[in-house]
Amino acid sequence: MKRLPPLPALHTFLITAQCCNFTRAAEQLHITQGAVSRQIAGLEDHLGYELFIRLARGLELTAEGREWLPRVEKVFGLITEATEQIGLKRETLQLKAPSCVMRWLVPRLLQWQKERPDVPVKLTTTLAHGVDFQREQFDAAVIYGAPPDNSSTALHLFDEQLTPVCSPALLKGPPELSDPADLQQHLLLHPTRDTQDWKVWLTAAELQLNNVNMGQHFETLDQAMSMASHGTGVAIGDWSLIGDDLRAGRLVMPFELKVRTGLAYYVVVPAGTEPSPQLEELMIWLVEQAHLR
Repeated sequence: MKRLPPLPALHTFLITAQCCNFTRAAEQLHITQGAVSRQIAGLEDHLGYELFIRLARGLELTAEGREWLPRVEKVFGLITEATEQIGLKRETLQLKAPSCVMRWLVPRLLQWQKERPDVPVKLTTTLAHGVDFQREQFDAAVIYGAPPDNSSTALHLFDEQLTPVCSPALLKGPPELSDPADLQQHLLLHPTRDTQDWKVWLTAAELQLNNVNMGQHFETLDQAMSMASHGTGVAIGDWSLIGDDLRAGRLVMPFELKVRTGLAYYVVVPAGTEPSPQLEELMIWLVEQAHLR
C-alpha cells in the first residue's frame, strides 16, 4: 500500500485550491508563500502528478486536482464534525437550582438526559433562591424571586401561584373540606419556616383563621407536599410546581383560587456570557416544558 500523503500538505492543498493563489493561501495559513509552494510541490512529488497548473496570474487545478478537491473537502469536513461532536459529549453543564423547584425540575432533567444523553447535566441544589455567578462556578441557574436585574441574562419559566392542596382521601372527610372556612378544622402544612404563603392565600380568599400559626412547618416544598399526599393535612403549594402530582392524582385542589404572588422562576446565565449551543438548547427546552403545564 502506498504511503498516505501528510495531512498538513493536504490541508495546504485544500486552502490553495479554494483560493487558486499561493499568496492568499499563505495569508490564510499564516505561513510564507514559499512554504505553501514547497508543500504543494512536495505533495505533487509524493502523488506522482501535478495538482495545479501554474499561470501568470494565479493557479488552475489539473484534472487530478479537480478529482482530489471534493475528497479532501470531505475528509476535513468529517474531522471538523468529529471534533465538534466529541467535544459536546464531554461537556457537562453545571446547573444550580433551589430545593423548592426540585419537584418540577428533577423529572424534566431526567427526561432531558433520555433525549440528550450526549449533553449531561450536573445539578446542585440549595436552599438559597438566587445565585452569585461571581463567586459560584455554574453555567446556569434556576432562581426564584422578583425579575432579575441586568446582572444576568434570564428566561422566564413560570409565575408562582399559591393554592391549597391535599390528598384525595382528605376531601371525603370528616371533617368537611368543601369551603375555605373548613380549613379551620384541618392541620395546615407550611413549606417554609414562616406562615407567609398561607397568609397571602387567605388574604386573597378574604378569610381569617386562628389555626395558621399552629400548623406544621417544613424545610422544603417537597416535604410539605409529601406529607399532604399522605393525608396528614392541607398544604399551601405552588400550582406551577405540582402539576405532575395533580395529574397523577397524588394531590388535589379543594378550591379553585390560585393567587399570584408577583414572584416567579427564571433560568439565568452570567451577564456578558454567550451560552454554548448545548446550554442554550437546554434553557429553551426548559421554557418549553414550563409552557406545557
